[in-house]
Amino acid sequence: MPENLFSPSERIERVNVAEEIRNSFLDYSMSVIISRALPDARDGLKPSQRRILYAMHEMGLHPGRSTSKCAGIVGDTMKKYHPHGDQAIYPTLVHMAEPWSMRERLIEGKGNFGSVEGDPPAAMRYTEARLTHLGAMLMDDISKDTVDYVPSYDEKNMEPVVLPAAFPNLLVNGGTGIAVGMATNLAPHNLGAQIDKPEITIPQLMKYMKGPDFPTGCTLIGMEGIKNYFETGRGSVRVRAKLTTEMPKGGKENIIVEEIPFNVNRSELVLRIADLVNTKELSEVTDVRDESDERTRVVIELKRDAVAKIVINKLYKLTAMETSFAVNQLAIDGGRPKTLNLKELINCYIEHRREVVMRRTRYELREAQRRAELLEGYLIALANLDDVIKIVRRAADREEARVKLAAYNFTRAQVESFGIEIHAPARLTNGRYLISAEQVTAILDLRLYQLTGLEREKITDEYSDLLKKIKDLIDILAKEIRVLSIIKKELQTVRDKHGDPRRTQIVPDEGEMAIEDLIANEGVIITITHNSLIKRTNISSYRAQRRGGRGVIGMTTREGDKPEDDDFVEHLFTASTHDYLMFFTNTGRVYVERVHEIPDMGRAAKGRSIANLLEMKPGERVAALIRVESKKDPQGNDVTWKAGNFVLFATQQGTVKKTPLEDFGNVRKGGIIAIGIEQGDNLIEARLTTGTSEAVLITREGMSIRFEESDVRPMGRPATGVRGISLEKDDRVVALAVVDTTATLLVAGENGIGKRTSFEEYRVQSRGGKGIITMKTTDKTGKVVGALTVVDADEIMLLTQQGQMVRTGVHDIREAGRNTQGVKLINLTEGDKLTAVARVVSENEEDATGESGLNV
Repeated sequence: MPENLFSPSERIERVNVAEEIRNSFLDYSMSVIISRALPDARDGLKPSQRRILYAMHEMGLHPGRSTSKCAGIVGDTMKKYHPHGDQAIYPTLVHMAEPWSMRERLIEGKGNFGSVEGDPPAAMRYTEARLTHLGAMLMDDISKDTVDYVPSYDEKNMEPVVLPAAFPNLLVNGGTGIAVGMATNLAPHNLGAQIDKPEITIPQLMKYMKGPDFPTGCTLIGMEGIKNYFETGRGSVRVRAKLTTEMPKGGKENIIVEEIPFNVNRSELVLRIADLVNTKELSEVTDVRDESDERTRVVIELKRDAVAKIVINKLYKLTAMETSFAVNQLAIDGGRPKTLNLKELINCYIEHRREVVMRRTRYELREAQRRAELLEGYLIALANLDDVIKIVRRAADREEARVKLAAYNFTRAQVESFGIEIHAPARLTNGRYLISAEQVTAILDLRLYQLTGLEREKITDEYSDLLKKIKDLIDILAKEIRVLSIIKKELQTVRDKHGDPRRTQIVPDEGEMAIEDLIANEGVIITITHNSLIKRTNISSYRAQRRGGRGVIGMTTREGDKPEDDDFVEHLFTASTHDYLMFFTNTGRVYVERVHEIPDMGRAAKGRSIANLLEMKPGERVAALIRVESKKDPQGNDVTWKAGNFVLFATQQGTVKKTPLEDFGNVRKGGIIAIGIEQGDNLIEARLTTGTSEAVLITREGMSIRFEESDVRPMGRPATGVRGISLEKDDRVVALAVVDTTATLLVAGENGIGKRTSFEEYRVQSRGGKGIITMKTTDKTGKVVGALTVVDADEIMLLTQQGQMVRTGVHDIREAGRNTQGVKLINLTEGDKLTAVARVVSENEEDATGESGLNV
């Protein structure tokens, strides 16, 4: 090798070429991953996007101010922060200003910024831009030491590592990027979706965040892909164009494309449809017109005999009107690329905001303490004004005056007499308050007008306000719950100001149709026996009879050699197959099931063990059931548990409690606590109420008490409750009825005797009293077994210990006074006893009124 190829001072080192290439490629790969292609999980921005926004912030291009040429923005960004050329910076700026690309734009553009049809933007010398309100919010409080800064590429400027991000930009706007060996593609979501439950599960999270919300609207098909990326960070969702049909004059039907899938070029879509028409693959189409302006409107004219549904299916199959959006939630977390599920993405943002709030609070505390110290200097000077003036007048120069003033010191008592509060013990030196250099400078800078009474009062008021602020800031730093509440409040402010309705509609896939959509909504009767057998039976299986009849066999019960082997119907409930049933046990727990999940069996069948349906604990038995009508809002969302109702409980020992229905919206399969039950007591009834109803407690010995539901304040699920009625020895509560002034109270005794009494005969009393007589119990009537709120049009079901059931109209039972025995409701065989009475919902009433369960 010729020696003149190298200079004498050069040092040659032999390296392995493969090793050098590998190391260099790894360095390059990490640089692309961390510093170019992937967004940060905290502010949702790539470095190029962050630098453009920060450069605009530094240029003062805030909302409400005039726009600036994009060429200037690009040039300033390239000069100070991002030396990668204008061809890399300008397209990024344009992207953040495109309403069809960003769910919430960060930049407001002025001029031609391209179109959804793929038209390029005008040159940057022609366009102008400024930050949007949300774009500016990403940099809220950036001047308050909320984020770290690093030197720019030439070390002449400082740039933020991450932006404070007052809203979760990565969730709202998503993002895409291709790195070396990996890529990311995050879906946009609606800004209005907020969660206030840190321990929320992914299924519960899906109730608040329905799924992607694309800026172009469109329709999302199926929930499986959403569930996958919510849980794992990866998934694929199907999106379709929104199509409608019109029937113009002439009788020919038109298909109208109103919204197109995200990232689909509208112009290319129209050309594709035209190509299919020309090749006869869409022979039913006669013309395609793009009538779009700011909103999409593509008109597809059909032949007179064409079937629109068939053409729509072909369009979905053959064009980009149906596409897949593959989600891969890869982002930089802690300086490393990581695939994050939805909950992890949210946690990354919350932790970032927590740090921002803490750093902002520390900054504000430092500034408040600094200002308070200056005001303390003013207060000292004003309290010792004559001495201060004397020192200043006798001083030869400013430095001498500064030295003499700095020599002043005071005891704690003296300082406090000046109106100064020692908020930091370190401020005292050997028990003395020394004037700091900053205070001396502030005293020497005092102007004469600040010595007036009004200005002195301003100083005192400002100091007082600062002390309150300092205490508040210290309290925030000391309490995690306050930091989280600030984060929540700030996010709610952003949502209330900038949130908008969802644009993307989510519809179930053909294979994901809800099971209730396939089940007829019809009335059924739920029965449970003493030995915990359960079944549902169609309500039409029972025929109405007059009172005093012998009835029909409703369930075949068991007879054994031992009393404990005998079985009898203990509970009866009416509902519709789409409704929910809340099962309350004697121990105070609650289980929730859909009615259609209960075994459907014949009228005479014994039923199936309730253990096959509910995961009850040993010793538990069902004490009460509530039917909750299934409800949906106009968008098809389940709002069953948000109706604003309450559950009113009653126990054997006379305790009552009221709990909001919403507290039971997320019942686990294994049940949850509904009411705290004291030892020796049992839950006997639970009723669905409005919160302003009146209730009546009925006891086994025929006593009752009527009280206003408002006397019972709402309590959480584990609470025990308050006293509802004071019981005599050996007495116990057997029923809880909700008052209806247009109805009557039906009371039944165990010997088949019953009566109806107007609620007017029950005066309202304060809860906790002994009450008044509701039924005169004798050997003829037996003890009271139940009570119901009924009207003349109602029908009731009477159940006996041996399984006999009689369905009769309420109008056949005459009204009687409180202190009477009543009439015969059912003829009992020897040894049989009446065990329960329940109201029956007729099929016609079920369809017409949608009974909510309040009177069941």
